[in-house]
Amino acid sequence: MELIIDGYNMIGTDHGLGGPLEHQRNWLIQQLSKYRKTKGFAVTVVFDGWRSGRINEVEEKQDGVTVLYSRQGEKADDVIVRIAHKKGSGCVVVTSDREIRNAVEKFGAVPIYSGEFAGILRQLDRPFHEEDSDESNATSFGKGNPSRLSKSEKRRQERLRKLRP
Repeated sequence: MELIIDGYNMIGTDHGLGGPLEHQRNWLIQQLSKYRKTKGFAVTVVFDGWRSGRINEVEEKQDGVTVLYSRQGEKADDVIVRIAHKKGSGCVVVTSDREIRNAVEKFGAVPIYSGEFAGILRQLDRPFHEEDSDESNATSFGKGNPSRLSKSEKRRQERLRKLRP
């Protein structure tokens, strides 16, 4: 399983986007590296470079985490969707952006909310890795039995269980 993280969305969810972004990017990469070492999943984090980025997309490795900056004129959202299209059902996309979530689901990728994944990252620092009770908050939207989860929500919940430390 591979994780694709919407970098600024994740930072904004957990810390807000105020202050020095370089420090916040480094903090997130450090947390993702710790997670990667614990779980062994491949992790890619994508940041916007579309306003002040380079002409070409930039990819670098930091502590085992693949860090991508979109090229100038391209949003990170587009890069995330492109990667999810290539990886398909083998990836989990961490973002709270509705457009990205809807797009990647079409390719079989499973979207996880940034807040949910932030909670998983926080578990790395807890002794004994207590389980959060987030699973009981799952909801099903649409037609059908309201007490049964939709297929996509079942897949999402299954991936969430696998992501937890």
